[in-house]
Amino acid sequence: MGRWEPNARGRLAQAALELYAEQGYERTTVGEITARAGLTERTFYRHYADKREVLFFGTEMAKELLARSVADAPAEASAMDVVGAAVEALAARLQENSEQVRLRDAIVSANAELRERELIKLAGLADAMTDALRERGTPEPAARLAAETGIALFKVAFARWIDGPDQSALPDVLRASTQELWNVLAERTPT
Repeated sequence: MGRWEPNARGRLAQAALELYAEQGYERTTVGEITARAGLTERTFYRHYADKREVLFFGTEMAKELLARSVADAPAEASAMDVVGAAVEALAARLQENSEQVRLRDAIVSANAELRERELIKLAGLADAMTDALRERGTPEPAARLAAETGIALFKVAFARWIDGPDQSALPDVLRASTQELWNVLAERTPT
């Protein structure tokens, strides 16, 4: 093996996802991941704290995307419109790698420890949007309510997208879920 390996992080992530899918998260070792990727365990630990972090590496990037989307929104936009645009930007980013996102979800869904970590990640995403809304001047509790509602919409839309029989794009499913929420809030139910 050479001293420098191109795209080591990506190769490790791909190897880990494949192994988690084949034999389960619990039964996969870091040694197996690095062997599949053609890298060393030392290289693995340079990129990830542990094998769980392979599945959650993108959390900070997602927080930054959401916060930036909120910050860059037009000043006259409502808190809910800002949050809606932010979660739609996240949905569009996830749609770009839909096969990997679906595989990751299957792995996380099959493990209680990983599901708990996923909930912590989602709470962190809501916190990032809440902070960004406050910086825009949205007072409490409106900032928290808007951010938490956005994450709830995202969770529902994501689950519908994962379980959906068709190949709808995640942003489309998110927009449909948002419209359903507005219908519920207006006490209109689709017939």
